Amino acid sequence: MAGAQPTPAEEAREAAVEAALGALGLDAKTRLLAGQDMWTLPALPEIGLASLVMSDGPIGVRGVRWTADDPSVALPSPTALAAAWDPELARRAGVLLAQEARRKGVHVLLAPTVNLHRSPLGGRHFECYSEDPYLTGVIGAGYVTGVQSGGVGTTVKHFVANDAETERFTVDNLVSARALRELYLAPFEAIVANARPWGVMTAYNSVNGTTMTEHRHLVEEVLRGEWGFDGVNVSDWTAARDTVGAVRGGLDIAMPGPRTVYGPALARAVRDGEVEEALVDAAVRRVLRLAARVGVLAGAEPVVPEPPAPVDGEALAREIARRSFVLVRNERAALPLKPHGTVALIGAAARDARVLGGGSATVFPARVVSPLDGLTAALPEGTLRYAVGADPATELAVAGRGFRLRAVCRDADGTVIGTRSAPNGLVQWMGSDLPGGVTHDTLHTVELTGTFTPRATGPHTFGIKGLGAFTLTVDGTTYYDDVQRPGKDDPFETFFGAPVPHARTELTAGEPVEVSLVHTVRLPDDLSMTVVTFALAHAEPRRDPDELIAEAAEAARNADTAVVVVATTERVESEGFDRTDLRLPGRQDDLVRAVAAANPDTVVVVNSGSPVELPWREEVAAVLLGWFPGQEGGAALADVLTGAHEPGGRLPTTWGSLADAPVTRVVPAGGELPYTEDVFIGYRAWEKAGRTPSYPFGHGLGYTDWAYESLVVDGGTARVRVRNTGERAGREVVQVYVAPAGPGPERPARRLAGFAPVEAGPGESVEVGVELPARAFEVWDETAGRWECVKGSYEITAARSIADHGLTAPINV
Repeated sequence: MAGAQPTPAEEAREAAVEAALGALGLDAKTRLLAGQDMWTLPALPEIGLASLVMSDGPIGVRGVRWTADDPSVALPSPTALAAAWDPELARRAGVLLAQEARRKGVHVLLAPTVNLHRSPLGGRHFECYSEDPYLTGVIGAGYVTGVQSGGVGTTVKHFVANDAETERFTVDNLVSARALRELYLAPFEAIVANARPWGVMTAYNSVNGTTMTEHRHLVEEVLRGEWGFDGVNVSDWTAARDTVGAVRGGLDIAMPGPRTVYGPALARAVRDGEVEEALVDAAVRRVLRLAARVGVLAGAEPVVPEPPAPVDGEALAREIARRSFVLVRNERAALPLKPHGTVALIGAAARDARVLGGGSATVFPARVVSPLDGLTAALPEGTLRYAVGADPATELAVAGRGFRLRAVCRDADGTVIGTRSAPNGLVQWMGSDLPGGVTHDTLHTVELTGTFTPRATGPHTFGIKGLGAFTLTVDGTTYYDDVQRPGKDDPFETFFGAPVPHARTELTAGEPVEVSLVHTVRLPDDLSMTVVTFALAHAEPRRDPDELIAEAAEAARNADTAVVVVATTERVESEGFDRTDLRLPGRQDDLVRAVAAANPDTVVVVNSGSPVELPWREEVAAVLLGWFPGQEGGAALADVLTGAHEPGGRLPTTWGSLADAPVTRVVPAGGELPYTEDVFIGYRAWEKAGRTPSYPFGHGLGYTDWAYESLVVDGGTARVRVRNTGERAGREVVQVYVAPAGPGPERPARRLAGFAPVEAGPGESVEVGVELPARAFEVWDETAGRWECVKGSYEITAARSIADHGLTAPINV
C-alpha cells in the first residue's frame, strides 16, 4: 500500500535485507535472480539464505514433485470459488493452501490467476475467477490474504492481459489504456491495495508492442510506482527472453533454471556496462525481502512465526464445492430429490469424475469422491442404479485404475540405477527430483513396468504421451518401437499434448497382463529445463454409443428421477490451447435428450470449468452447474441433491451460445490480437449487443425464495433489506449494480459495484449494507492519463443477477 508506514517488524526485516545485500558480490547477486532448477532459487549460505521453493497452484499445492506419489488436496476450480461469491471462503481456501505448502516445503505459491473471462473460448477460463474485474479482485484478495496469513507468499498472475492460449508465447495483445485500467489491471490493483501480495508473475504475451517481462511502464511505473507494490516480479516459466530488457523492465526472477537470461549473463551485462548494478541491487533487495517474509533469511523474523490452526482439507474442499454449485434451472421442484425415491445416475463422468482442469493447475489428490461414490453413500440401499450412457472422452487417458506400476531407471549399459513407485502411468520428474541414486548424467532409460487388470472384456487401447524414443509392450507383444516427434513448436507440448494410440489388444476382465513402456531419455543442450516426462495411456473397450444411450434411457424410464452428469475433458479445457467451440464432447447432448424424453424429472449436472452450450436446457427439469468440483465433488453433490445443503453459487460469468457471444476472438492475425471490444466484455458486452444469454451473470437459484423489500442509498452505502419467503433456511447473494442515467462517455449499461451474502431462516428478514466504491463512478481518461469521476445521475439497483431489475434508487454524484 503506497504511503503506508512500516511497522517495527517490517523495519527489522528491511535491516536484515540490507545487511544481506551488502555482503553479496555481483556474481552471487545475479545468481540469486535466476532459478537453479525448475522450482527453486539457490541458497547463499554466506548470508544465511536458504533455497526459496516455488510451486504451482491454484487449487492445490503440487510441490517440487509433480506426481501422484506425492498427493495434494485438490480444491474446486477458481471458477467454482468465485461462484460462491464469498471472499471469506476464498480466504479460508488460502489458509488451507498455505498449510499444504508448509507441509511440502514450499515458500511461494504460483497463484492466484486473476486474468479475466474475456472470451468463453479461453483455454484456461476455468483457472480464472470471473468476467468481472470487481468480483475477481475481491475473491483474489481473499485468497491472497489467506495464503499469506499462513506465512506463504503468492504471485498474482499473469500480469497482464494473458486471457487466451493461442500463440501465448508471442502474441501481442493490443489493448486501449482505458480497457487496461478499467478491466485487466483492475483486479491486480485491488489485490495490491487490499491484500499486499508478496509477488506477481509477468505473462508470456506482449501488450501494445512490449513483452510483459520487459514492460517497464506497466511494471515499474504502474505496479510499483502508482500502486506501491513492494514484492517480487517473477517471470512465467521460460517467458524471460532478453537480459537487458528484462532487468530494465523490472523483472526480478527469471525462471526456470539452470539456464536463464540472468545469472552469469546478467553479471556479464553489468561488467560490460549494459546494465547498472543498481538495477540488480533493487531486484535482489526484493528477492531478499520475500525470503525474509517467508522465513528463509537468517536474522529476519518471518511475517508469520507460527502457522494458523490446522484446517481439515477434505471438509473444506467439500464445503467449497457445495457452496459453488449453481442451480440455474429447477422446474417441477425436481431438486432436492424426493426422499426414498429411486434414482438413475447416468454418465461416464459420474463414475470417473472430472474434478480439475488440465495443465499446470493439475495436482494429484489422495482420493477422489465421484458422483457415484457420493450418491451411493448418501441414498438408501437399493434406490440407486447406474448407467454409463455416453463417454465424453475422445482420447486415451493416463493409465490409472487397474494398473500396478513402478518406474525403473537404467544407465547406458542397462544396469538398474534406481526405482520409484508409480501410482499411475505418468512420469514427471523435474530438476533434481529423480529416484535415489539417479542423476541426469547417468540416466539413459526409464521403464514403466507392471501389470494391468481390466475391468471390462474387449479391445483395450494403449498409447504414449510424450516426445522421444519409446518401446511399448503389452502381454509379451511389442506394439511400438520408434520415436514420437513434436507436432508443433511449443516447448510445453510434452506436458499438454494428446496421447498417441499405438496398441489395440483383446483382454479379459479380471485377468492381469504384463505391460511395459521404455523411454530413452534425452535432454538437449539448449533446453532450459531438465525434465523427464512421459506417460503410459489407456482406453477401455468402446461400446456402441446408441446401445449405451438406449440403456441409459431405459434406466431413466424406470426411476423416479434421472441424474445425468455431463462433462468436458482435458482435451477441451486445459492450459496450452484455446477452445474452438462450446459444445459438450462426444454424444452427451444426445444422451441428455434421450433421458429427458424417457423421464420428465431429469436433472443434469454439468462438470465443466467454463461455459458450455446446453441446447436441451428447456427440455429437462433441473440444471446444476458443478464446475470442476475438486476431490470431494461427489460428496458435495450428494449433499446438494439430497437437500442436506442448499446449492450456494451464483454465476461469476455469463453462460450462452457461441453464436450469440459478443466477444469470442482468441486467434491472433499476424501475431497481433486487437481487443476491439474495448471495455465491453462479459455481461457488459451482452447488454450492449442487446442479446439474451442462456443464464446471466449473477444468476443462481436455491431451495428457498427471497423478496427484496427495501433499498436506501445513504452516502456511499446501499442498504438493502431482503426476506426469506420460503419454508427453509437459505443464503442469498445481494448484488448491487450501478447504471449511468445521464450523459457522459460511453460506459457499460450497468456494472457490478458490490455484493453481500446474507443468510436467514424461513420468514426472517435481514438488512445488509453494500459499500459503493468511488471507482464505480469513474472512468480512465486516456488523454489526461488519470481516473475521472463522471458526475451526474445514476441508478442503483439491488438485484439477484445482472438481468434482474430488483429494487432501484436514483442518486446524483
